[in-house]
Amino acid sequence: MDQRVSLITLGCRDMARASAFYEALGWKRVETPEGIVVFDLIGQALGLYPLEDLARDMGRAPEDLGTGAATLACNVRDKAEVAKVQAAAEAAGATILKQAHDVFWGGHIGYFADPDGHVWEVAHNPFSRLGPNGEFRWEGYGDG
Repeated sequence: MDQRVSLITLGCRDMARASAFYEALGWKRVETPEGIVVFDLIGQALGLYPLEDLARDMGRAPEDLGTGAATLACNVRDKAEVAKVQAAAEAAGATILKQAHDVFWGGHIGYFADPDGHVWEVAHNPFSRLGPNGEFRWEGYGDG
């Protein structure tokens, strides 16, 4: 298996509400078959899929899927942008779980949950600079 994630799929109870949330953050949908919503990301895609259908595809009960045991992270270029992203997410319908704050390792992070409870971390990591197009690597892209 190649060391990459190609598609992240979130099970959603209300597809219209879920897609409106991400669109309110400024994300652009791509053309897809009916029943799924996809947003192309930098090097991956985020898919929204009806929770019942996702559970059926996995061979699990919807109540077994849960949310909150993992986070999706969006790294940003500077500390102030963490609060700006959280404010935009809250205005779009997110629940703020933890306000932007400094952390012990020298970064600045905050958490929110989308309308389906999927948890997002917004982070500024001064030790992992983003690439010119916003791409992230753990060891960063140097001064670029």
